[in-house]
Amino acid sequence: MQVLVQVVCTSGRSMRDAIARHPELKHHNLKVTEQKRQGRRGGWTKVRSSVPGRHGAINVEWDADTNILISRVVTRGKGEPNRIIGDFIAFVLQHFWGRIQTINIVPRG
Repeated sequence: MQVLVQVVCTSGRSMRDAIARHPELKHHNLKVTEQKRQGRRGGWTKVRSSVPGRHGAINVEWDADTNILISRVVTRGKGEPNRIIGDFIAFVLQHFWGRIQTINIVPRG
């Protein structure tokens, strides 16, 4: 299953980089497991839960032209994305509240 989580933000630095480098990420049961082309346009970050049994990964990208954080939550088999999505949204709301204009969650079967 895939779920798309879009966070429309005010202009500013890369939200993807801010999330990947944030020292409080671990306190929300999340950890960065991979990054590609950090600091370059078109980069991405993979975030996973640090809680055993909580399946799925979040592939995070930042579109600087539109100021949208694009997060694809991917689970396999019977993995339910609700817990990792909840942890991720709670983290984003707590630490980046002032930059958020809207959050859209789109299930993609």
